[in-house]
Amino acid sequence: MTSGKAEESGIVYDERDDEDDDLSPADAAPVSAHDIDWSDGWKNESGLTGQDLIGEFVKHLPNSPGVYRMMNAAGDVLYVGKARSLKKRVSNYAQGRVHSNRIARMVRETANMEFVTTRTETEALLLEANLIKRLRPRFNVLLRDDKSFPYILITGDSEAPAIYKHRGARAKKGDYFGPFASAGAVGRTINSLQRAFLIRTCTDSVYETRTRPCLLHQIKRCAAPCTGEISVSGYAELINEAKDFLSGKSHKVKEEMARSMNAAAEELDFERAAVFRDRLAALSHVQSHQGINPASVEEADVFAIHHEGGLSCIQVFFFRTGQNWGNRAYFPKADPSLSGADVLGAFLTQFYDDKPVPRQILLSQEVEERELLSLALSEKSGHKVSILIPQRGEKKDITGHVLANAREAHGRKLAETASQERLLKGFAETFALAYTPRRIEIYDNSHIMGTNAVGGMVVAGPDGFMKSQYRKFNIRSTDITPGDDFGMMREVMTRRFQRLIKEEGIPDRSQPAVEEEGFPAWPDVILIDGGQGQMTAVRAILAELGITDAVTAIGVAKGADREAGRERFFCLGKPDFSLPPRDPVLYFVQRLRDEAHRFAIGSHRARRKKEMVKNPLDEIAGIGPTRKRALLQHFGTAKAVSRAALADLMAVDGISEAVARQIYNHFNENGAERN
Repeated sequence: MTSGKAEESGIVYDERDDEDDDLSPADAAPVSAHDIDWSDGWKNESGLTGQDLIGEFVKHLPNSPGVYRMMNAAGDVLYVGKARSLKKRVSNYAQGRVHSNRIARMVRETANMEFVTTRTETEALLLEANLIKRLRPRFNVLLRDDKSFPYILITGDSEAPAIYKHRGARAKKGDYFGPFASAGAVGRTINSLQRAFLIRTCTDSVYETRTRPCLLHQIKRCAAPCTGEISVSGYAELINEAKDFLSGKSHKVKEEMARSMNAAAEELDFERAAVFRDRLAALSHVQSHQGINPASVEEADVFAIHHEGGLSCIQVFFFRTGQNWGNRAYFPKADPSLSGADVLGAFLTQFYDDKPVPRQILLSQEVEERELLSLALSEKSGHKVSILIPQRGEKKDITGHVLANAREAHGRKLAETASQERLLKGFAETFALAYTPRRIEIYDNSHIMGTNAVGGMVVAGPDGFMKSQYRKFNIRSTDITPGDDFGMMREVMTRRFQRLIKEEGIPDRSQPAVEEEGFPAWPDVILIDGGQGQMTAVRAILAELGITDAVTAIGVAKGADREAGRERFFCLGKPDFSLPPRDPVLYFVQRLRDEAHRFAIGSHRARRKKEMVKNPLDEIAGIGPTRKRALLQHFGTAKAVSRAALADLMAVDGISEAVARQIYNHFNENGAERN
């Protein structure tokens, strides 16, 4: 195992396994949706659309593999597809055969097409997945909620490596273990690994400036290499044990710990024996929380799909180093006419577009072009990837377990969706809306005596809270009196809707509501945490922006004695009112308001914490982490740096005369030099 392999793939492999199967990364053609030289092959100057247009394009297409995209008159991409032969594949759309309603509608709307040829069909498959994720065409199967997965990182650029949760690009030097299904799973694992291997979790700057062990050492969760409580070689042994455990050698690590515990007990060193006992217990805790740990599956992702009622649920379990590292349910957006196999096949190519690929993928059912997908993923990852549909044995049992989880998640999602739809319809009836809202935005402010003021916006829709749409607004205006909630709301609403008007324009609410593709950008309703005063201010802002008719504003004021259940509602054109205490719509609005309150308070606390730990050196341009660390190590505190003479600043390693003068002038307005 090398850190180099970890940085390339994000999965730590044992180099002795399947050596003959490895493909050279140079053999894998780089495929990206960017910088593509698209060609339309024929210019549509006669205004043709649909089958006639596609038929003209076919006359000019080659018999080579490639990717095509179909667009409507507005230039929006309707569909992205790949083909072994562009000519044969695209001609199917122009032959007037009986298509599904979905395909027929797509063909009718097609007003232009573009093409790109590729060297191989596998390259076309990878490019197609890349384009679908980037362009999100409405007639393709779309992977939704595609957040990056967290990993465990053991750093490799320090004499005393640290263990961190990592998400995003694997650019930092070290060993990466994952993916894990959730940040919570990573956090629990790291906590247990701290108790088992006593690895530090502090930042390098904290590590380099410690003069005595921190609390984590006192509670036996860190070996304190920062102050020499353990030797560099002794700490390196702990790191190697942790890597072995995360690499699937847990049995070997536990056996060695047990031998060390027994040896210490025989030597009557019971305190040392107790340390090994606690470390063994921590390792057992990690494995007991991982559920199934199959003996025959060393490294694999297991996918199962349940497709029913126009909704598809794909459950994926991650197995690495013989351990179960969690699972996640996906609900891809797909036309109801597609089969489960079609959805699963399209999902897989998009899923691995930006993720490391394991050596084995297990599926609950057959998918189209499985061999092609296996070859494409092998090219992409640089090692052989096997895609199997187990028929017997432990692997069959695992896929059955994953399929059962997919069915359960599917049922829960249908129930939640139906409940949410009923609540939204009830909301529309209660507040006399012309149609059921698809996007509700809820606003709240949070501050302490006007300091670190933050405005929060949360969003809800047919699928519940849409956390990817949440926004926070740091109050910037210097004209607002501290604690002026009206002034804060004015700034938040103005910034929000000025940007929305610029990016999306103002919707025409006089026309009948049309079902949009995707989640709308404009809110149908905004909920304000406040009474008549807040609503008067908000309506004045909407009037200034000319969007009074584009969005419905509703105020939610706390009832007498701020008691939940006695809220008053303020709507334009009707007197304020309350709802019965057990009304489901009341509970729904309370939940929306509480989520906005939670988000605003959380954002405020994060800003306040950042201000509390802010270092005066952060305000100086050109002073990055390295120079800041050098200054603090030399002078001890930022206050001492501010009092230092120019000559003393120049004596610090890495601080030139120009930088020293910049620092000095920052803390001394008159620029007069001190001795």
